[in-house]
Amino acid sequence: MEIVKIITDILIIGGGTAGCHGAIHAKGLDPKLDVVIMEKAGIKRSGCLAAGVNAINAYLSEGETPESYVDYVKKESHGLIREDLTLSIGKKLNHMTEKLEAYGLVFLKDKDGNYIVRGKRSIKINGENIKPILAKKTIESGAKVLNKVIATDYIVEKGQITGAYGFSLEMDKFYVIKAKAVICTTGGASGIYKPNNPVEARHKMWYSPFNTGDGLAMGIRSGAEMTSFEMRFIALRTKDTISPTGTIAQGLEVGQINALGENYMKRYENKSTPMRLYASILENFEGRGPCYLDTRKVTKDQVEELKKAYLNMSPSIILKWHDEDIDISKEPVEICGSEPYIVGGHGQAGYWIKNDRSTSVKGLFAAGDVCGGSPKKYVTGCMAESEIAVESAIKYLSSIKISKDFDNNKIESEIKKVFYPLYNKNGFFSAQDIEEKLQKIMDEYAGGISENYKTNEEKLLKAKKLVKKLDKDIEKIKCEKPLEVLKYNELINRILVAKVVIEHLIYRKETRWKCYQERSDYPNLDNENWFKFVNSVYNQKENDIVIIQRDFQRVM
Repeated sequence: MEIVKIITDILIIGGGTAGCHGAIHAKGLDPKLDVVIMEKAGIKRSGCLAAGVNAINAYLSEGETPESYVDYVKKESHGLIREDLTLSIGKKLNHMTEKLEAYGLVFLKDKDGNYIVRGKRSIKINGENIKPILAKKTIESGAKVLNKVIATDYIVEKGQITGAYGFSLEMDKFYVIKAKAVICTTGGASGIYKPNNPVEARHKMWYSPFNTGDGLAMGIRSGAEMTSFEMRFIALRTKDTISPTGTIAQGLEVGQINALGENYMKRYENKSTPMRLYASILENFEGRGPCYLDTRKVTKDQVEELKKAYLNMSPSIILKWHDEDIDISKEPVEICGSEPYIVGGHGQAGYWIKNDRSTSVKGLFAAGDVCGGSPKKYVTGCMAESEIAVESAIKYLSSIKISKDFDNNKIESEIKKVFYPLYNKNGFFSAQDIEEKLQKIMDEYAGGISENYKTNEEKLLKAKKLVKKLDKDIEKIKCEKPLEVLKYNELINRILVAKVVIEHLIYRKETRWKCYQERSDYPNLDNENWFKFVNSVYNQKENDIVIIQRDFQRVM
Protein backbone atom coordinates (compact mmCIF):
# COMPACT_ATOMS: atom_id res chain seq x y z
CA MET A 1 0.00 0.00 0.00
CA GLU A 2 1.30 3.42 -0.99
CA ILE A 3 1.44 5.91 1.86
CA VAL A 4 0.57 9.41 0.62
CA LYS A 5 1.82 12.20 2.88
CA ILE A 6 0.30 15.67 2.50
CA ILE A 7 0.87 18.91 4.39
CA THR A 8 -1.81 21.60 4.13
CA ASP A 9 -3.09 24.70 5.92
CA ILE A 10 -6.70 23.60 6.41
CA LEU A 11 -8.10 20.07 6.19
CA ILE A 12 -11.88 19.81 5.85
CA ILE A 13 -13.23 16.35 6.58
CA GLY A 14 -16.58 15.85 4.84
CA GLY A 15 -17.58 17.23 1.44
CA GLY A 16 -21.26 17.92 2.08
CA THR A 17 -22.85 21.36 2.12
CA ALA A 18 -20.84 22.73 5.04
CA GLY A 19 -17.59 21.21 3.78
CA CYS A 20 -17.90 22.49 0.22
CA HIS A 21 -19.04 25.96 1.21
CA GLY A 22 -16.29 26.14 3.81
CA ALA A 23 -13.65 25.42 1.18
CA ILE A 24 -15.14 28.00 -1.20
CA HIS A 25 -15.17 30.61 1.57
CA ALA A 26 -11.61 29.84 2.70
CA LYS A 27 -10.18 30.17 -0.81
CA GLY A 28 -12.24 33.30 -1.35
CA LEU A 29 -10.72 34.92 1.73
CA ASP A 30 -7.19 33.86 0.84
CA PRO A 31 -6.51 32.18 -2.53
CA LYS A 32 -3.00 31.28 -1.34
CA LEU A 33 -4.31 29.01 1.41
CA ASP A 34 -3.83 25.29 0.91
CA VAL A 35 -7.23 23.69 1.52
CA VAL A 36 -7.91 19.96 1.26
CA ILE A 37 -11.31 18.25 1.43
CA MET A 38 -11.39 14.58 2.40
CA GLU A 39 -14.72 13.07 1.24
CA LYS A 40 -15.66 9.41 1.46
CA ALA A 41 -18.08 9.62 -1.48
CA GLY A 42 -17.82 12.26 -4.22
CA ILE A 43 -18.58 15.92 -3.52
CA LYS A 44 -20.91 16.18 -6.52
CA ARG A 45 -23.44 13.87 -4.85
CA SER A 46 -22.53 13.52 -1.20
CA GLY A 47 -23.99 14.48 2.14
CA CYS A 48 -27.60 15.23 3.04
CA LEU A 49 -28.26 17.18 -0.15
CA ALA A 50 -27.02 14.42 -2.45
CA ALA A 51 -30.47 13.91 -3.97
CA GLY A 52 -31.42 17.58 -3.88
CA VAL A 53 -33.82 19.72 -1.86
CA ASN A 54 -36.94 21.67 -2.79
CA ALA A 55 -36.86 24.46 -0.22
CA ILE A 56 -34.55 26.57 1.89
CA ASN A 57 -36.00 26.04 5.36
CA ALA A 58 -33.90 28.53 7.28
CA TYR A 59 -34.60 31.92 5.72
CA LEU A 60 -35.95 35.03 7.42
CA SER A 61 -39.00 36.21 5.52
CA GLU A 62 -40.43 39.71 5.90
CA GLY A 63 -41.01 40.51 9.56
CA GLU A 64 -38.65 37.81 10.81
CA THR A 65 -35.37 38.62 12.56
CA PRO A 66 -32.38 36.68 13.90
CA GLU A 67 -33.93 37.10 17.34
CA SER A 68 -37.31 35.73 16.23
CA TYR A 69 -35.46 32.80 14.66
CA VAL A 70 -33.85 32.06 18.04
CA ASP A 71 -37.28 32.26 19.71
CA TYR A 72 -38.68 29.77 17.19
CA VAL A 73 -35.82 27.31 17.74
CA LYS A 74 -36.20 27.62 21.52
CA LYS A 75 -39.93 26.95 21.31
CA GLU A 76 -39.29 23.82 19.24
CA SER A 77 -36.76 22.57 21.82
CA HIS A 78 -38.45 23.38 25.14
CA GLY A 79 -36.14 26.33 25.61
CA LEU A 80 -32.90 24.41 25.99
CA ILE A 81 -30.60 25.45 23.15
CA ARG A 82 -27.32 27.30 22.72
CA GLU A 83 -28.68 30.81 22.16
CA ASP A 84 -25.26 32.16 21.20
CA LEU A 85 -24.76 29.63 18.42
CA THR A 86 -28.32 29.94 17.13
CA LEU A 87 -28.21 33.74 17.06
CA SER A 88 -24.91 33.76 15.15
CA ILE A 89 -26.52 31.46 12.57
CA GLY A 90 -29.66 33.59 12.36
CA LYS A 91 -27.62 36.68 11.50
CA LYS A 92 -26.19 34.95 8.42
CA LEU A 93 -29.18 33.00 7.03
CA ASN A 94 -30.30 35.45 4.36
CA HIS A 95 -26.75 36.21 3.29
CA MET A 96 -26.19 32.49 2.75
CA THR A 97 -29.37 32.39 0.66
CA GLU A 98 -28.01 35.21 -1.51
CA LYS A 99 -24.76 33.30 -1.96
CA LEU A 100 -26.61 30.18 -3.14
CA GLU A 101 -28.48 32.24 -5.71
CA ALA A 102 -25.21 33.83 -6.84
CA TYR A 103 -23.73 30.33 -7.25
CA GLY A 104 -26.51 29.58 -9.75
CA LEU A 105 -29.20 27.83 -7.69
CA VAL A 106 -32.69 28.47 -9.08
CA PHE A 107 -35.06 30.17 -6.62
CA LEU A 108 -38.78 30.28 -7.41
CA LYS A 109 -40.09 33.85 -7.59
CA ASP A 110 -43.39 35.65 -8.09
CA LYS A 111 -44.14 38.14 -10.86
CA ASP A 112 -42.54 40.94 -8.80
CA GLY A 113 -39.29 39.01 -8.42
CA ASN A 114 -39.79 38.09 -4.77
CA TYR A 115 -39.01 34.65 -3.36
CA ILE A 116 -42.05 32.38 -3.15
CA VAL A 117 -42.45 31.65 0.55
CA ARG A 118 -43.56 28.32 2.01
CA GLY A 119 -43.71 29.64 5.55
CA LYS A 120 -42.16 32.22 7.87
CA ARG A 121 -38.74 30.69 7.42
CA SER A 122 -39.03 28.71 4.18
CA ILE A 123 -38.74 29.60 0.49
CA LYS A 124 -39.09 27.41 -2.60
CA ILE A 125 -36.23 26.43 -4.88
CA ASN A 126 -35.47 24.06 -7.74
CA GLY A 127 -32.77 22.25 -5.84
CA GLU A 128 -32.11 18.93 -7.54
CA ASN A 129 -28.70 20.21 -8.63
CA ILE A 130 -27.74 22.10 -5.46
CA LYS A 131 -24.88 19.72 -4.71
CA PRO A 132 -23.41 19.71 -8.24
CA ILE A 133 -23.50 23.53 -8.12
CA LEU A 134 -21.60 23.58 -4.82
CA ALA A 135 -19.16 20.94 -6.10
CA LYS A 136 -18.42 22.99 -9.24
CA LYS A 137 -17.74 26.11 -7.18
CA THR A 138 -15.51 24.09 -4.86
CA ILE A 139 -13.35 22.85 -7.74
CA GLU A 140 -13.22 26.34 -9.25
CA SER A 141 -12.05 27.75 -5.91
CA GLY A 142 -8.81 25.79 -6.18
CA ALA A 143 -9.36 23.61 -3.13
CA LYS A 144 -7.93 20.11 -3.47
CA VAL A 145 -10.59 17.41 -3.27
CA LEU A 146 -9.87 13.81 -2.31
CA ASN A 147 -13.00 11.89 -3.32
CA LYS A 148 -13.64 8.37 -2.05
CA VAL A 149 -11.09 8.76 0.73
CA ILE A 150 -12.36 7.62 4.11
CA ALA A 151 -11.16 9.45 7.22
CA THR A 152 -10.34 6.94 9.94
CA ASP A 153 -9.04 9.09 12.80
CA TYR A 154 -7.49 12.40 13.74
CA ILE A 155 -3.75 12.79 14.14
CA VAL A 156 -3.24 13.91 17.74
CA GLU A 157 0.08 15.36 18.89
CA LYS A 158 0.50 16.62 22.47
CA GLY A 159 -3.25 17.11 22.86
CA GLN A 160 -3.58 19.01 19.58
CA ILE A 161 -5.31 17.87 16.38
CA THR A 162 -2.78 18.17 13.56
CA GLY A 163 -4.47 16.30 10.73
CA ALA A 164 -6.13 13.00 9.92
CA TYR A 165 -5.58 9.54 8.49
CA GLY A 166 -7.63 8.04 5.66
CA PHE A 167 -7.66 5.38 2.97
CA SER A 168 -8.84 5.33 -0.63
CA LEU A 169 -11.69 3.08 -1.72
CA GLU A 170 -10.50 3.05 -5.32
CA MET A 171 -6.71 3.06 -5.09
CA ASP A 172 -4.24 1.16 -2.95
CA LYS A 173 -3.37 4.30 -0.98
CA PHE A 174 -3.31 5.31 2.67
CA TYR A 175 -3.36 9.06 3.32
CA VAL A 176 -1.61 10.87 6.14
CA ILE A 177 -2.59 14.53 6.03
CA LYS A 178 -1.02 17.02 8.41
CA ALA A 179 -2.81 20.35 8.77
CA LYS A 180 -2.50 23.48 10.85
CA ALA A 181 -6.27 23.41 11.39
CA VAL A 182 -8.89 20.71 10.87
CA ILE A 183 -12.59 21.40 10.29
CA CYS A 184 -15.00 18.50 10.77
CA THR A 185 -18.15 18.66 8.60
CA THR A 186 -19.06 14.97 8.40
CA GLY A 187 -22.73 15.21 9.41
CA GLY A 188 -24.61 12.99 11.84
CA ALA A 189 -24.99 9.27 12.44
CA SER A 190 -27.51 6.96 10.80
CA GLY A 191 -27.69 3.19 11.25
CA ILE A 192 -27.45 3.30 15.04
CA TYR A 193 -31.03 2.03 15.28
CA LYS A 194 -32.97 -0.62 13.41
CA PRO A 195 -34.29 0.97 10.21
CA ASN A 196 -37.96 1.72 9.67
CA ASN A 197 -37.77 0.33 6.16
CA PRO A 198 -35.19 -2.40 5.43
CA VAL A 199 -35.10 -2.17 1.64
CA GLU A 200 -34.64 0.89 -0.60
CA ALA A 201 -35.45 3.36 2.19
CA ARG A 202 -32.98 1.77 4.63
CA HIS A 203 -31.64 4.46 7.00
CA LYS A 204 -33.20 7.09 4.74
CA MET A 205 -34.97 9.85 6.59
CA TRP A 206 -33.86 12.74 4.45
CA TYR A 207 -30.41 12.63 6.00
CA SER A 208 -27.80 10.72 4.05
CA PRO A 209 -27.77 7.00 4.93
CA PHE A 210 -24.00 7.11 4.48
CA ASN A 211 -23.50 9.58 7.33
CA THR A 212 -22.40 6.99 9.85
CA GLY A 213 -21.06 9.09 12.70
CA ASP A 214 -17.45 8.99 11.53
CA GLY A 215 -16.63 12.56 12.52
CA LEU A 216 -18.47 12.23 15.82
CA ALA A 217 -16.60 9.02 16.70
CA MET A 218 -13.25 10.53 15.73
CA GLY A 219 -14.00 13.46 18.04
CA ILE A 220 -15.09 11.17 20.86
CA ARG A 221 -11.87 9.15 20.60
CA SER A 222 -9.77 12.33 20.63
CA GLY A 223 -11.38 13.44 23.91
CA ALA A 224 -13.57 16.19 22.47
CA GLU A 225 -16.53 17.23 24.58
CA MET A 226 -19.89 16.20 23.13
CA THR A 227 -23.40 17.42 23.89
CA SER A 228 -27.06 16.36 23.84
CA PHE A 229 -26.69 12.87 22.33
CA GLU A 230 -29.87 11.95 24.20
CA MET A 231 -31.85 14.28 21.91
CA ARG A 232 -32.21 11.91 18.97
CA PHE A 233 -33.91 13.33 15.88
CA ILE A 234 -36.89 11.29 14.68
CA ALA A 235 -38.58 12.46 11.53
CA LEU A 236 -42.26 12.33 10.61
CA ARG A 237 -42.14 10.86 7.13
CA THR A 238 -44.29 9.33 4.38
CA LYS A 239 -44.84 5.61 4.84
CA ASP A 240 -42.41 3.25 3.05
CA THR A 241 -40.50 5.86 1.03
CA ILE A 242 -39.55 7.92 4.13
CA SER A 243 -39.91 11.14 2.11
CA PRO A 244 -40.20 14.57 3.83
CA THR A 245 -43.74 15.41 4.95
CA GLY A 246 -43.22 19.17 5.11
CA THR A 247 -43.26 19.26 1.32
CA ILE A 248 -46.92 18.26 1.51
CA ALA A 249 -47.97 19.77 4.85
CA GLN A 250 -46.44 23.21 4.24
CA GLY A 251 -46.51 23.20 0.47
CA LEU A 252 -50.20 22.30 0.25
CA GLU A 253 -51.25 23.59 3.70
CA VAL A 254 -52.95 20.34 4.69
CA GLY A 255 -53.49 18.89 8.15
CA GLN A 256 -52.88 15.53 9.82
CA ILE A 257 -55.82 13.15 10.20
CA ASN A 258 -56.28 9.73 11.77
CA ALA A 259 -58.18 6.71 10.44
CA LEU A 260 -61.44 8.26 11.70
CA GLY A 261 -60.85 11.35 9.60
CA GLU A 262 -60.23 13.52 12.68
CA ASN A 263 -57.73 16.38 12.61
CA TYR A 264 -56.06 15.05 15.74
CA MET A 265 -53.58 17.90 16.15
CA LYS A 266 -56.48 20.03 17.44
CA ARG A 267 -56.19 18.06 20.65
CA TYR A 268 -52.69 19.40 21.27
CA GLU A 269 -51.78 22.98 22.18
CA ASN A 270 -48.15 22.59 21.20
CA LYS A 271 -47.86 22.21 17.40
CA SER A 272 -44.06 21.83 17.42
CA THR A 273 -42.23 19.39 15.15
CA PRO A 274 -41.68 16.81 17.94
CA MET A 275 -45.35 17.07 18.95
CA ARG A 276 -46.62 16.38 15.43
CA LEU A 277 -44.63 13.15 15.55
CA TYR A 278 -45.62 12.29 19.13
CA ALA A 279 -49.31 12.89 18.41
CA SER A 280 -49.16 10.53 15.43
CA ILE A 281 -47.49 7.81 17.51
CA LEU A 282 -50.13 8.28 20.22
CA GLU A 283 -53.01 8.06 17.74
CA ASN A 284 -51.68 4.72 16.50
CA PHE A 285 -51.04 3.44 20.02
CA GLU A 286 -54.61 4.30 21.09
CA GLY A 287 -56.12 2.53 18.08
CA ARG A 288 -56.98 5.47 15.83
CA GLY A 289 -54.28 4.85 13.22
CA PRO A 290 -53.00 4.83 10.58
CA CYS A 291 -52.33 8.56 10.38
CA TYR A 292 -52.28 10.60 7.20
CA LEU A 293 -51.72 13.97 5.59
CA ASP A 294 -55.15 14.95 4.29
CA THR A 295 -54.55 15.65 0.60
CA ARG A 296 -58.07 14.75 -0.55
CA LYS A 297 -59.04 18.30 -1.51
CA VAL A 298 -55.91 19.36 -3.40
CA THR A 299 -56.24 20.18 -7.09
CA LYS A 300 -54.62 18.35 -9.99
CA ASP A 301 -52.36 21.35 -10.59
CA GLN A 302 -51.22 21.21 -6.96
CA VAL A 303 -50.49 17.49 -7.32
CA GLU A 304 -48.34 18.17 -10.38
CA GLU A 305 -46.41 20.88 -8.53
CA LEU A 306 -45.94 18.50 -5.61
CA LYS A 307 -44.54 15.81 -7.90
CA LYS A 308 -42.05 18.30 -9.34
CA ALA A 309 -40.95 19.21 -5.82
CA TYR A 310 -40.40 15.56 -4.86
CA LEU A 311 -38.55 14.84 -8.10
CA ASN A 312 -36.03 17.45 -6.89
CA MET A 313 -35.12 15.38 -3.84
CA SER A 314 -37.11 12.17 -3.25
CA PRO A 315 -38.35 10.60 -6.50
CA SER A 316 -39.12 7.26 -4.81
CA ILE A 317 -42.48 8.54 -3.59
CA ILE A 318 -43.52 9.45 -7.15
CA LEU A 319 -42.63 5.93 -8.29
CA LYS A 320 -44.68 4.48 -5.42
CA TRP A 321 -47.74 6.53 -6.36
CA HIS A 322 -47.37 5.47 -9.98
CA ASP A 323 -46.78 1.76 -9.24
CA GLU A 324 -49.70 1.56 -6.80
CA ASP A 325 -51.98 3.78 -8.90
CA ILE A 326 -52.42 6.26 -6.05
CA ASP A 327 -54.21 9.55 -6.66
CA ILE A 328 -53.45 11.68 -3.60
CA SER A 329 -56.23 14.12 -4.48
CA LYS A 330 -58.64 11.27 -3.67
CA GLU A 331 -56.85 9.45 -0.85
CA PRO A 332 -54.62 10.80 1.94
CA VAL A 333 -50.89 10.12 2.25
CA GLU A 334 -49.96 7.78 5.10
CA ILE A 335 -47.27 8.98 7.52
CA CYS A 336 -45.04 7.35 10.13
CA GLY A 337 -42.01 7.99 12.30
CA SER A 338 -38.47 7.23 11.15
CA GLU A 339 -35.76 5.51 13.16
CA PRO A 340 -33.81 7.76 15.57
CA TYR A 341 -30.87 9.63 14.08
CA ILE A 342 -28.03 11.39 15.91
CA VAL A 343 -27.58 14.83 14.39
CA GLY A 344 -27.07 18.50 15.19
CA GLY A 345 -29.08 19.98 12.31
CA HIS A 346 -32.69 19.11 13.07
CA GLY A 347 -31.71 17.93 16.55
CA GLN A 348 -28.83 19.15 18.69
CA ALA A 349 -26.47 16.23 19.23
CA GLY A 350 -22.85 16.80 18.36
CA TYR A 351 -19.63 18.55 19.29
CA TRP A 352 -19.78 21.06 22.15
CA ILE A 353 -18.34 24.15 20.50
CA LYS A 354 -17.53 27.75 21.26
CA ASN A 355 -19.21 30.54 19.31
CA ASP A 356 -16.21 30.59 16.95
CA ARG A 357 -16.96 26.91 16.17
CA SER A 358 -13.80 25.64 17.82
CA THR A 359 -14.19 22.37 19.71
CA SER A 360 -12.75 21.56 23.13
CA VAL A 361 -9.66 20.05 21.44
CA LYS A 362 -7.01 22.44 20.17
CA GLY A 363 -6.74 22.62 16.39
CA LEU A 364 -10.19 21.15 15.71
CA PHE A 365 -13.18 23.15 14.47
CA ALA A 366 -16.63 21.90 13.44
CA ALA A 367 -19.56 23.04 11.31
CA GLY A 368 -22.96 21.82 10.19
CA ASP A 369 -24.83 18.74 11.36
CA VAL A 370 -21.85 17.51 13.38
CA CYS A 371 -22.19 20.49 15.77
CA GLY A 372 -24.44 20.30 18.82
CA GLY A 373 -26.61 22.83 20.61
CA SER A 374 -28.24 24.65 17.68
CA PRO A 375 -31.04 22.68 15.99
CA LYS A 376 -33.16 23.77 13.02
CA LYS A 377 -30.24 25.18 11.03
CA TYR A 378 -30.80 23.27 7.81
CA VAL A 379 -28.91 24.18 4.59
CA THR A 380 -28.20 27.86 5.15
CA GLY A 381 -27.45 27.35 8.83
CA CYS A 382 -24.81 24.74 8.02
CA MET A 383 -23.29 27.13 5.48
CA ALA A 384 -23.28 29.92 8.08
CA GLU A 385 -21.44 27.70 10.54
CA SER A 386 -18.86 26.71 7.95
CA GLU A 387 -18.05 30.38 7.30
CA ILE A 388 -17.62 31.06 11.01
CA ALA A 389 -15.46 27.95 11.43
CA VAL A 390 -13.27 28.85 8.45
CA GLU A 391 -12.73 32.43 9.62
CA SER A 392 -11.79 31.17 13.08
CA ALA A 393 -9.46 28.53 11.65
CA ILE A 394 -7.67 31.14 9.53
CA LYS A 395 -7.09 33.30 12.63
CA TYR A 396 -5.78 30.21 14.41
CA LEU A 397 -3.28 29.51 11.61
CA SER A 398 -1.32 32.65 12.36
CA SER A 399 -0.57 31.52 15.91
CA ILE A 400 0.25 27.87 15.32
CA LYS A 401 3.13 25.80 14.03
CA ILE A 402 3.02 22.07 13.43
CA SER A 403 5.82 19.63 12.94
CA LYS A 404 6.33 18.61 9.34
CA ASP A 405 7.71 15.29 10.49
CA PHE A 406 5.58 12.17 10.11
CA ASP A 407 5.59 9.52 12.84
CA ASN A 408 5.99 6.28 10.88
CA ASN A 409 5.27 4.13 13.93
CA LYS A 410 1.90 5.82 14.44
CA ILE A 411 1.12 5.49 10.73
CA GLU A 412 1.89 1.77 10.82
CA SER A 413 -0.24 1.37 13.95
CA GLU A 414 -3.20 3.14 12.30
CA ILE A 415 -2.93 1.00 9.16
CA LYS A 416 -2.97 -2.17 11.27
CA LYS A 417 -6.02 -0.92 13.17
CA VAL A 418 -7.96 0.09 10.06
CA PHE A 419 -7.24 -3.05 8.02
CA TYR A 420 -7.27 -5.52 10.90
CA PRO A 421 -10.16 -7.65 9.48
CA LEU A 422 -8.29 -8.28 6.22
CA TYR A 423 -5.69 -10.28 8.11
CA ASN A 424 -7.90 -11.76 10.82
CA LYS A 425 -7.42 -15.50 10.21
CA ASN A 426 -9.85 -16.42 12.97
CA GLY A 427 -12.61 -14.09 11.82
CA PHE A 428 -16.02 -15.30 10.68
CA PHE A 429 -18.49 -12.44 11.30
CA SER A 430 -19.23 -9.79 8.69
CA ALA A 431 -19.66 -6.16 9.69
CA GLN A 432 -23.29 -6.49 8.64
CA ASP A 433 -23.82 -9.27 11.20
CA ILE A 434 -22.68 -7.07 14.07
CA GLU A 435 -24.45 -3.99 12.72
CA GLU A 436 -27.76 -5.85 12.86
CA LYS A 437 -27.02 -6.90 16.44
CA LEU A 438 -26.33 -3.28 17.38
CA GLN A 439 -29.51 -2.03 15.74
CA LYS A 440 -31.65 -4.71 17.41
CA ILE A 441 -30.24 -3.81 20.85
CA MET A 442 -30.77 -0.08 20.32
CA ASP A 443 -34.26 -0.60 18.93
CA GLU A 444 -35.51 -2.80 21.76
CA TYR A 445 -33.71 -1.27 24.75
CA ALA A 446 -32.75 2.31 23.85
CA GLY A 447 -36.03 3.68 22.53
CA GLY A 448 -36.37 2.54 18.94
CA ILE A 449 -39.40 2.20 16.66
CA SER A 450 -40.62 -1.08 18.15
CA GLU A 451 -40.86 0.61 21.59
CA ASN A 452 -42.61 3.74 20.26
CA TYR A 453 -39.33 5.53 21.04
CA LYS A 454 -39.73 5.12 24.82
CA THR A 455 -37.16 3.66 27.18
CA ASN A 456 -36.39 3.39 30.91
CA GLU A 457 -33.49 2.80 33.30
CA GLU A 458 -33.62 -1.01 33.23
CA LYS A 459 -33.72 -1.19 29.46
CA LEU A 460 -30.93 1.34 29.06
CA LEU A 461 -28.68 -0.52 31.50
CA LYS A 462 -29.30 -3.69 29.53
CA ALA A 463 -28.52 -1.85 26.28
CA LYS A 464 -25.26 -0.64 27.81
CA LYS A 465 -24.29 -4.18 28.82
CA LEU A 466 -25.18 -5.73 25.45
CA VAL A 467 -23.48 -3.04 23.35
CA LYS A 468 -20.31 -3.41 25.41
CA LYS A 469 -20.29 -7.13 24.54
CA LEU A 470 -20.13 -6.20 20.86
CA ASP A 471 -16.49 -5.22 21.41
CA LYS A 472 -15.67 -8.95 21.56
CA ASP A 473 -17.68 -9.66 18.40
CA ILE A 474 -15.80 -6.96 16.52
CA GLU A 475 -12.57 -8.90 17.07
CA LYS A 476 -14.11 -11.79 15.09
CA ILE A 477 -14.93 -9.83 11.92
CA LYS A 478 -13.39 -10.95 8.64
CA CYS A 479 -13.14 -8.76 5.52
CA GLU A 480 -11.98 -9.52 2.00
CA LYS A 481 -12.60 -6.31 0.02
CA PRO A 482 -11.97 -2.58 0.56
CA LEU A 483 -15.72 -1.87 0.74
CA GLU A 484 -16.01 -4.39 3.57
CA VAL A 485 -13.17 -2.60 5.37
CA LEU A 486 -15.17 0.62 5.01
CA LYS A 487 -18.22 -1.08 6.55
CA TYR A 488 -16.06 -2.40 9.38
CA ASN A 489 -14.72 1.05 10.24
CA GLU A 490 -18.21 2.57 9.99
CA LEU A 491 -19.44 -0.11 12.41
CA ILE A 492 -16.67 0.75 14.90
CA ASN A 493 -17.81 4.38 14.78
CA ARG A 494 -21.50 3.56 15.08
CA ILE A 495 -20.92 1.40 18.15
CA LEU A 496 -18.95 4.17 19.88
CA VAL A 497 -21.65 6.73 19.08
CA ALA A 498 -24.29 4.28 20.39
CA LYS A 499 -22.41 3.95 23.69
CA VAL A 500 -22.48 7.74 24.13
CA VAL A 501 -26.19 7.88 23.23
CA ILE A 502 -26.98 5.27 25.90
CA GLU A 503 -24.99 7.09 28.60
CA HIS A 504 -26.76 10.37 27.82
CA LEU A 505 -30.19 8.72 27.83
CA ILE A 506 -29.42 7.13 31.21
CA TYR A 507 -28.25 10.39 32.73
CA ARG A 508 -31.16 12.70 31.81
CA LYS A 509 -33.87 11.69 34.27
CA GLU A 510 -36.85 13.52 32.80
CA THR A 511 -38.71 13.64 29.49
CA ARG A 512 -37.77 16.89 27.78
CA TRP A 513 -38.48 16.03 24.15
CA LYS A 514 -41.36 13.58 23.51
CA CYS A 515 -40.20 10.71 21.25
CA TYR A 516 -36.78 12.31 20.78
CA GLN A 517 -35.89 11.58 24.42
CA GLU A 518 -38.75 9.92 26.26
CA ARG A 519 -38.27 8.16 29.59
CA SER A 520 -41.32 6.13 30.67
CA ASP A 521 -39.92 6.06 34.23
CA TYR A 522 -39.48 9.87 34.21
CA PRO A 523 -42.40 10.95 31.98
CA ASN A 524 -42.52 14.67 32.89
CA LEU A 525 -40.56 17.78 31.97
CA ASP A 526 -38.44 18.90 34.94
CA ASN A 527 -37.06 22.40 34.40
CA GLU A 528 -36.09 22.78 38.05
CA ASN A 529 -33.51 19.98 37.93
CA TRP A 530 -32.82 19.36 34.25
CA PHE A 531 -32.81 22.69 32.41
CA LYS A 532 -29.17 22.08 31.52
CA PHE A 533 -27.05 20.37 28.90
CA VAL A 534 -25.88 16.79 29.27
CA ASN A 535 -22.34 16.61 27.89
CA SER A 536 -19.70 13.90 27.88
CA VAL A 537 -16.01 13.19 27.36
CA TYR A 538 -14.60 9.78 26.49
CA ASN A 539 -11.61 8.50 28.46
CA GLN A 540 -9.98 6.17 25.94
CA LYS A 541 -7.47 4.71 28.40
CA GLU A 542 -10.22 3.68 30.81
CA ASN A 543 -12.75 3.01 28.04
CA ASP A 544 -15.18 5.11 30.04
CA ILE A 545 -17.63 7.89 29.16
CA VAL A 546 -17.65 10.71 31.72
CA ILE A 547 -20.81 12.85 31.92
CA ILE A 548 -20.49 16.63 32.39
CA GLN A 549 -23.34 19.06 33.12
CA ARG A 550 -23.31 22.46 31.42
CA ASP A 551 -25.60 25.31 32.42
CA PHE A 552 -27.90 27.11 30.02
CA GLN A 553 -26.53 30.54 29.11
CA ARG A 554 -28.95 33.30 28.14
CA VAL A 555 -27.73 35.84 25.57
CA MET A 556 -31.08 37.43 24.60
